Amino acid sequence: MTEGQWDEKFKEFLKRYCWDDILHLANEYPDVRSITVNFTDLEQFERELADALLDRPDEVIPSAEEALRQIDIPIEKTLNDAHVQFINIPNKIPIRDLRSKHLLHFVALEGMVRKATEVRPKITDAAFFCRLCEQVTHVPQDGPKFIDNMPCENENCGRKGPFKLLIEESTFVDAQKLQIQESPESLKGGEQPQGIDVDAENDLAGIVKPGDRLIINGVLRSHQRTLRDGKSPFYDLVLHCNSIEYVEQEYDELVITPEDEEKILALSKDPHIYDNMIKSIAPSIYGYEDIKEALALQLFSGVAKHLPDGSRVRGDIHMLLVGDPGIAKSQLLRYMVKISPRGVFASGKSASSSGLTAAAVKDDLGDGRWTLEAGALVMADMGIAAVDEMDKMSKEDKSALHEAMEQQTISVAKAGILATLKSRCALLGAANPKYGRFDKYEGLAEQINMAPALISRFDLIFIMLDVPEKTKDSRIANHILKSHYAGELYEQMENLPTSAVTQGQVDTFMEVIKPVIDTEIMRKYVAYSRRNIYPILENDAREHLVKFYLDLRLQGEGKDAPVPVTARQLEALVRLSEANARIRLSNTATLDDAIRTTQIVLSCMKQVGVDPDTGALDVDVIASGTSKSQRDKIHGLKDVIKRVGDRHPGGKAPLEEVYAEADEEGIDREHAEDLITRMRQKGDIFKPDNKHVRLT
Repeated sequence: MTEGQWDEKFKEFLKRYCWDDILHLANEYPDVRSITVNFTDLEQFERELADALLDRPDEVIPSAEEALRQIDIPIEKTLNDAHVQFINIPNKIPIRDLRSKHLLHFVALEGMVRKATEVRPKITDAAFFCRLCEQVTHVPQDGPKFIDNMPCENENCGRKGPFKLLIEESTFVDAQKLQIQESPESLKGGEQPQGIDVDAENDLAGIVKPGDRLIINGVLRSHQRTLRDGKSPFYDLVLHCNSIEYVEQEYDELVITPEDEEKILALSKDPHIYDNMIKSIAPSIYGYEDIKEALALQLFSGVAKHLPDGSRVRGDIHMLLVGDPGIAKSQLLRYMVKISPRGVFASGKSASSSGLTAAAVKDDLGDGRWTLEAGALVMADMGIAAVDEMDKMSKEDKSALHEAMEQQTISVAKAGILATLKSRCALLGAANPKYGRFDKYEGLAEQINMAPALISRFDLIFIMLDVPEKTKDSRIANHILKSHYAGELYEQMENLPTSAVTQGQVDTFMEVIKPVIDTEIMRKYVAYSRRNIYPILENDAREHLVKFYLDLRLQGEGKDAPVPVTARQLEALVRLSEANARIRLSNTATLDDAIRTTQIVLSCMKQVGVDPDTGALDVDVIASGTSKSQRDKIHGLKDVIKRVGDRHPGGKAPLEEVYAEADEEGIDREHAEDLITRMRQKGDIFKPDNKHVRLT
């Protein structure tokens, strides 16, 4: 088939399959500059044409665009700069499998955007004005380098300059360079993610941002590397973008069809919607209903509020899971990342602050300027960031989380770049106790290697204990083995041609670990709720939350009573009540929502915010790491050290005397030794030798 025949074929194809799109383009041009063609339609229309597109895109795409311009449209407009974008390309190739045989072919690459430069004008046709003979010469700029050393077009002149570039007569297009890399989940252990540069032009420039997962369709080209001493025999691959398809969208971009909406509304009217939600989160993990309920609330989140004074109150719910090893914390985290429309998983030990927040790097896409590279919390914007092993993070990395959790922004001041990035994400953290297992007789802050200021920013903290108990253990064991058996049946049926396993058997046993609500519908349900539902607390719900808060605060009245809760916990109550209403797709948060919320918060506080010495609720256990009773003991011990020190020269108090007097004050020796160690760390006392202490 010749190029002339291609033009005619494309004309016929576009009229038959894309007439509505062409009319829309004609109406909106030049704001809209392209129409989208589904490759499947092209293949059905003319197989030869579809094959030619994959093998010789540089000839076929211009023919398609020329055919588009030649079509008679009922509007008096010329579509000189209109483009044809092709999607659903079957020629999908992993980035690491690109080879020289793919050069100049039409390919589809799937990956995650790592970097994106600013959108800048790129010259495609330069108009040069000859200063000697005043002739204007137009020079097309197709390659990677700017061409300005051509002779003047005037036969009588023919010199190579001097020229002046006429900006107003030259042609420019919007252009942007992207760098995409393989998605982390597609990598095998130990592999480095490979990347490729992408050139995006016209209406494709400026529509993606770092962290987006997409399929980029285009023509694979190569640019020769240049070295100091000349040109290299090696070429770098560049994809010249023709179209972009989103793989994983945010809540706002997830397409919900009318059929999906019917299913979602039907699900929301089910009286067992809360139970169904709980059973749809990590069904392969047995138990933990309260934690799964909290995870569901985190998915839906409260309502972010913008106040008249310009401040913003976050709606995202932060959660921390603390517990013994081997009780499926990481599994829960990974499941939440999978179910969230934009989820990012990071492990605390391997995530530096730049890996979580943002790093300034030398730009290898353009002219070597410093650019920002987004970290995990920025990439999880409008989604969930799951950080495992939070207790293993370094001190600087933990401090980077403070602003990200409360203000939901990340301020960067690196390499002359002052920027504020958005990180409107819910943080789901997991941490192990310092000494392997959780000690319920010790305070939380003492057992986790995290700053109390960071711990207090979590709305919900769950302690996951691994306590042997025969009935529960036998249920867990049966559940795990049933899950494995279902997996074994499925794998044998898939991989063994001689297997006697039937689909019916697989379905029967898969029922155990099948979510009640299908994962895809669950994601759409969450997206629909976050997009359309903005609950308001009813008066009786508000009164219930205020009463619950005041009743807890009342326990803190009196000279010696600990402070049970702070205003931070009240904000958490509001967020959780809104999330409860969103699960039901209700724009009103009722008293029932408030009651469910207070129950879950109280069960959390009883696990976490209790003074191990007195059993009273004490927010200081979380907020400062030292309970009220411990602070009182520290003051008492200081008085003892002062009294004993006054009786000895130089204020040096013998330790044995201090322990004896402390015992009379009701502080046993074990406690006194622990408190003296703490006071030394804080710098309140020092030990001149092993047998004496002195106040600083």
